[in-house]
Amino acid sequence: MCGIIGIIGKSEAAPLLLDGLKRLEYRGYDSAGIATLLDGTIGRRRAEGKLSRLEAVLREAPLPGRTGIGHTRWATHGKPNETNAHPHATHRVAVVHNGIIENFAELKAELVAAGCRFVTETDTEVFAHLITSLLDAGHPPREAMRLALKRIRGAFALAVLVAGEDRMLLAARQGSPLAIGYGDGEMFLGSDAFALAPLTRKIAYLEDGDWAVLGPGGVEIFDRNDAPATRPTRETALSGALVGKGNHRHFMHKEIHEQPAVVGDTLRAYMNPATHAVGLPELPFDFATLPRLAIVACGTSFYAGQIARYWFEHIARLAVDTDIASEFRYRRPVLTPGGAALFVSQSGETIDTLAALRHARDEGQKIAAIVNMPESSIAREADVVFPTHAGPEIGVASTKAMATQLTVLACIALAAAKARGTLDAATHARLSVALTETPARIAEVLAHDDAIRKLAAGVAEARDVLYLGRGASYPVAMEGALKLKEISYIHAEGYAAGEMKHGPIALIDEDVPVIVVAPSDELFEKTASNMKEVAARGGRVILLSDRQGIERAGKLAWASVELPTVDPFVAPILHIVPVQLLAYHVAVIKGTDVDQPRNLAKSVTVE
Repeated sequence: MCGIIGIIGKSEAAPLLLDGLKRLEYRGYDSAGIATLLDGTIGRRRAEGKLSRLEAVLREAPLPGRTGIGHTRWATHGKPNETNAHPHATHRVAVVHNGIIENFAELKAELVAAGCRFVTETDTEVFAHLITSLLDAGHPPREAMRLALKRIRGAFALAVLVAGEDRMLLAARQGSPLAIGYGDGEMFLGSDAFALAPLTRKIAYLEDGDWAVLGPGGVEIFDRNDAPATRPTRETALSGALVGKGNHRHFMHKEIHEQPAVVGDTLRAYMNPATHAVGLPELPFDFATLPRLAIVACGTSFYAGQIARYWFEHIARLAVDTDIASEFRYRRPVLTPGGAALFVSQSGETIDTLAALRHARDEGQKIAAIVNMPESSIAREADVVFPTHAGPEIGVASTKAMATQLTVLACIALAAAKARGTLDAATHARLSVALTETPARIAEVLAHDDAIRKLAAGVAEARDVLYLGRGASYPVAMEGALKLKEISYIHAEGYAAGEMKHGPIALIDEDVPVIVVAPSDELFEKTASNMKEVAARGGRVILLSDRQGIERAGKLAWASVELPTVDPFVAPILHIVPVQLLAYHVAVIKGTDVDQPRNLAKSVTVE
C-alpha cells in the first residue's frame, strides 16, 4: 500500500517524481501528491484519484525544484480526498508517510494544546507538526528528526523536506520498507527498488529503526540507537522500463496471459529439463526429518499455501498447518521444536506476514520464504528464499504471482517427497513430467478466454455467487470467490463442496450461479452429487472440468469449460486460470476498475 519516492537530483525533480509514482501504481492508491524545494521554499501539488489528475494539476501549475518527494496514498486515516493527500506540510516541513502512527491521537492533543492547527484527518499530519515544533524550538533538522522519531509508535516509512534545506532529505523506516538509491551526485529514496530502477541500480535498504540524512553526495544512516550505521549496497536487476499492457486492455488480463511464460521460467529455475530432478537452494532444515511445516500467508497467497498443504501431506506425508498471517501470532500457535515455517508473499512486504515470520523465528522455527521480490523485507529475513520469477505484477488482484507460487510449492513438495522416501521412482517421475507440462496446458486453458467472456455475462447479473470444490480444488474455489469479490464487487463465497448442505444450500435458487471446480479425480463422484443438489433447486452450475468430468456430469451443468486432462497433482495450477478469467470478464462487463479495485492495495504494509 502507498508509495514513496524522493529525489535530490541534478534536474527538475517533479517529472522524475511523477514517473516514480507511476511505477508505484501497482501498490494501490486513491490520491497522490508531490512537494519540491526551490530557493528554500516548499511547493506542493496534490490530487484525489488517479495520477492523471495530478499530472493535469502539474501541467496547469508546474512545480520547479531539484529536490522533492512524492506519494501515492491508500487511505487509512481520513477520507481519500485532496485535503488528506500527501505530502502534508506546515510552514517548515513537508512529509510523506506509509504506515500508521499508532499514538497519533495523544500527540495531536498535545500539539493542539500547544497551538498547532490541524487541517486533515490523517495521522501523518501529526508528524509534520511534531517535527515543526522541534524546529521552531531551535533544533537543527537532523536533531528535530531524531527527537520526533522518539515520540512516535507504529509502522512507518517517512520522507521529510525541510524549508531552507534545498539539498537535504530526511528519512526513517520502522516496519515499512524504504530503499536508498545512489547516483552520481544525486541521491534517491523509494518504497522499493522498482520505483528507483530508472534512476539507479545501486540500492541499500534501511533496516527497522533506521533513520537517514540524504544529501547530493551520499547518505548518513543511523540505527534505532542513533549510532552511525552502514547498510550493504547491492545492484538490483530490475529494469528501468515501465511495464506496459501490450495489446491487452488491462494489466490483469496481460498478466493472466503471461502465466505459461512465467510458470515456465519458474520451472527452469527449480527443475532440470532433461532429468526432471528438482534442485532447491541449500535448506536450513532436512525434509527427511522435519517433524512439521507451517505455511503462513495472506489472501491469494494463503490459498496457494492451502493447495500446497494437500500436496505436502499427500505425496510427502509431511504434517502441515496453514495459517492466515494476521491470525497466526494471536492464536499463540504451538510450534513443534525443530519445525519450519514457510511464508508466502508476492511483495515480500506484507506486514502481517512479516510479523508472523518474526514470531516463528522467535519460537525457534527455521524460516523459508516464497516471494516475487527477492530484495524484499521477508526475503532478507528468511533463512532460505524461493523466488517465483513472475516479474512485476501490476494488477492489484494477484494472478501470475499465484501461478508461480504454486509452481514453486509443487517443486518443494516433490523435493520433500523424495527426501522422505514417500514416492516410488515411477510416481515421482510421472508427477515431475506433469509439472513440466503445465505451461503448455495453461496455454490451452487460455484458448477458452472468449468462451469464458460469454459465460461472464450471466454471472455479472448475479448478486451472489457460490464456488464449490473438494480436496485441492476447495482452495481454488475460495480463490475464485475472492477474485470475483475483489474486482467485480459481487458477493461470492468459496465452500468445500461437502459443506454445501450444511448451510449454503439455503441460498441456492435460479438467480445464484454455482461455479464448480471438479477435475475427474477420485473425488469427482462426490462433487457430482452436490451438483445434483444444486440442479434440483434450480441453481445454474458452471462446471470447470476436463472432458471426462464434463461427460460424467451430463446435463447437470448449465454451462461448462473444458480444461486439459492432467494429473490431479497439477490440476489446481490449471484451474486457477478460468476463475481468474471469469472474474476479469465479469468486472469488465460491470465497468469496475479492474487493475486498481476500490479499497484494495497491492502490498498491505499496515496491520
